[in-house]
Amino acid sequence: MKILLVAGGDPTYWPAFAGFDKIIGIDRGNLFLLRRGIVPDLAVGDFDSLNASEKKEVFSQVAEVLTSPAEKDDTDTQLALVTAFERFPKAQVTLIGATGGRLDHLLANLWLGVEPRFQPFSTQIRIADKGNSVDYLMPGSHQIVKEAQMSYLAFCCLTPVKQLTLKNVKYELSAIDFLQPTSLASNEFLTGEAEVSFSEGIIAVIQSRDV
Repeated sequence: MKILLVAGGDPTYWPAFAGFDKIIGIDRGNLFLLRRGIVPDLAVGDFDSLNASEKKEVFSQVAEVLTSPAEKDDTDTQLALVTAFERFPKAQVTLIGATGGRLDHLLANLWLGVEPRFQPFSTQIRIADKGNSVDYLMPGSHQIVKEAQMSYLAFCCLTPVKQLTLKNVKYELSAIDFLQPTSLASNEFLTGEAEVSFSEGIIAVIQSRDV
């Protein structure tokens, strides 16, 4: 099962997408989808970013709408992610419309994989836009496959990380500890795959290109 979550960020940053089994629109993301001829399977949000006519447009076309109060503990994106994994716990979830706008929204979205409730699903979550992809790694050994057209590789330690080792990359590491969140930016693949291992912590792997 592949699920696409579409948040309300500027759609000019959206990557190309196809082949998803379900599409969940988040707040204003529903309007952006509808105006591109795509009807989401589910709409989630408080919809405070829509005026009355825009709400009518969404509510009249989307078969299922889950509304929440504007003042709440979770963001609309968190609610959508909770809903996706409650219904489809084994799904691969891609989130778009989550970058390119407000920095507080970007950071809230980037740290989704660190939240305890989402950690069991962290390796099933991806954040993407037209120039970046973000995947989460838990402790262990991993092979990272280079994506077509992506030029750069970064390792963002979202928590303290122990014994980080990087191989088959331009800038290698051997069992290095990072005591605070750290972004190791602008690395590159040497071959089609990079090797990553660490014993503790959570890392976001970012592949990117200039756009």
